[in-house]
Amino acid sequence: MTNPERPVGVKDIANALKVSIGTVDRALHNRPGVNEKTKALVQKKAKELGYQPNLAAQALKLNRRLAVAAVLPKHIAHFFDPLRDGIRAAAASAVGVNLTLEFFEYPRLGGGDIEAFQRAMQKQFDGMIFLPGDVRKYDPLIRKVAENGTAVMCVGSDAPGTDRVGAVSAHASVSGAVAAELLSHTLTSKAEVAIFSGELSTLDHVEKLRGFAAALAVIAPHLTLLPALESHDRPREAYGQAIELMQRKPHPAGIYISTANSMPVLQALEELGLLGKVKVVTTDLFRELVPLIETGKVLATLHQRPFTQGKLALENLLIYLLRDRRPQPVVQLAPHVIFRMNLALFANQIGSRTDEEVEFAER
Repeated sequence: MTNPERPVGVKDIANALKVSIGTVDRALHNRPGVNEKTKALVQKKAKELGYQPNLAAQALKLNRRLAVAAVLPKHIAHFFDPLRDGIRAAAASAVGVNLTLEFFEYPRLGGGDIEAFQRAMQKQFDGMIFLPGDVRKYDPLIRKVAENGTAVMCVGSDAPGTDRVGAVSAHASVSGAVAAELLSHTLTSKAEVAIFSGELSTLDHVEKLRGFAAALAVIAPHLTLLPALESHDRPREAYGQAIELMQRKPHPAGIYISTANSMPVLQALEELGLLGKVKVVTTDLFRELVPLIETGKVLATLHQRPFTQGKLALENLLIYLLRDRRPQPVVQLAPHVIFRMNLALFANQIGSRTDEEVEFAER
């Protein structure tokens, strides 16, 4: 029996049902780890006993001090700068939370990312946001961070099967499938098409390739997909690959650039007199790409909405840390397809390139 002199607590409900306090807490706050039948029993018993949430404790919880790290590359700036802006926007609008946000930067995915992640691990953060590259390398790091009580949120790609608490990214396989459909509408005769990718150890790039290849096989069997070109998001490597590929006879009639590192490929096409003749679908949006879309030299671009990705990543991480409601573990955003006719609608989302990209373009 409960004591009428004091309010009913979580422990009373647990004792009445002969379950753990943790089970009751998860059931009352709709957290994962408890089945629907148990949740219903807990909530019914709470109502029978007259349980009332401790409002003072909730207020104290909302005024918690939280520290979050964001581990992200500098390259490619027109994707990662707005992604960081989205994280900052979510931090600025976080009400009732004393939030400290610290950024750890490294040159590029696959180049300094593990070291940057390890630098962040040396500090005690409540949460971390990062873009996972090679999941095999990150798995033990995520496990160690989680064991130390830090919640890990992926952004830009995912690391399924690890101890991360969630992920926010563009829907990669759908992006690839949309690119294939766009090319199928403009290339109606038998031809070859090529895909330029980034790091194929990253799930995002693998899924784009898979979606592109699968859609081509179904809706455009007259188009032959050449082996994927992995540029590792290095401008000079992408440029050299494009020159070599497009000097072939015959050259591919269509190209899908599934990474935001598209300008080196487009520059190679321009130098060979093929830009505007070869059908090209790119990824994301930045200043130098605008005139190419306006003049039809680029058929379309698939915008991955980096600002929204960053904003949702921090918002979902805070929901998890505060546990006020159950977050959606995996969020996959529909890509925005940008053509010449709707380009003006995205004017405020146009980014700029890194110093390395500019230096390469001006060499």
